[in-house]
Amino acid sequence: MTLSYIAKYADIDLDSDIDIKIRGIKPLHLANSGDITFLHSNKYLKELKNTKASAILIESKYVEYLPSGVIPLITDEPYLKLAYISKLFAPKLNIKTYKPTLGKKSDISDTTKCGKDVTIGKNTQIMSGCYIGDGVTIGDDVLIYPNVTIYHGVTIKDRVIIHSGTVVGSDGYGFAHTKDGRHIKIYQLGGVVVGNDVEIGANCTIDRGALGDTIISDGTKIDNLVQIGHNCEIGENCLIVSQVGISGSTKLGKNVIMGGQSATAGHLSIGDFATIAARGGVTKSLEGGKIYGGFPAIDIKLWKRTQAAIARLLKK
Repeated sequence: MTLSYIAKYADIDLDSDIDIKIRGIKPLHLANSGDITFLHSNKYLKELKNTKASAILIESKYVEYLPSGVIPLITDEPYLKLAYISKLFAPKLNIKTYKPTLGKKSDISDTTKCGKDVTIGKNTQIMSGCYIGDGVTIGDDVLIYPNVTIYHGVTIKDRVIIHSGTVVGSDGYGFAHTKDGRHIKIYQLGGVVVGNDVEIGANCTIDRGALGDTIISDGTKIDNLVQIGHNCEIGENCLIVSQVGISGSTKLGKNVIMGGQSATAGHLSIGDFATIAARGGVTKSLEGGKIYGGFPAIDIKLWKRTQAAIARLLKK
């Protein structure tokens, strides 16, 4: 759609004689020509200076940092305006069912429903009561147990196992807030990519990305009742135990272990080979190669000494 139409829809004055076609919304670091992006915090100024977007929702005080050729849509509420225009790019949902493109020796239950343009590899088994949304790609040697829901635009690679009741690709929990306290939905336009040799337990929820993709890398094993938020990047060979909650845009390195009922805040990173003990609460980024416990999560030896000291005080 045209940039002038987007600006009018969002009630923004377009201070430019150039009207261009916009194909989608992307974050600063992923945007290319034909994309619109946004800036809502000065901590992303470095990414702003390098963005390749065609247009941007931006406050006037940051316009001086724009690369040449990027058209500004000036607003004092860029994040809220993003929420409004995200609706323009949301895919139209389809309730019809279609026959998938099916590889050799694959078997799908008659009670499984597929959307449009679904591609399934060879030697894959999908059991009863599943739903596979539009544009989903499923690889070879995949096993999907009954009553799994895979939303549109999800990619499942080879040798993946998904247990009953799991939902992959549901909307992330994303809202912008008006000055009078209303919550405006940010339509989730990304997808989910599940790598090779991943196993996902029963009744898990993996949110689709808001603009980019949520990524579950090769070899990761996810227990039952796990929530993974939008735009998370889970590294290779991670072990995520039951009732873990990982907030949006969190990055786990490779071989990270998260014990039962542990959780993270959003927009942080955990280094390779780190372990979070059961019920640990991660509130800031953590180095790899260490074991952490408690809330807020700290080196587990320090946490144990702290707990022992508290116990001694209570005995006095």
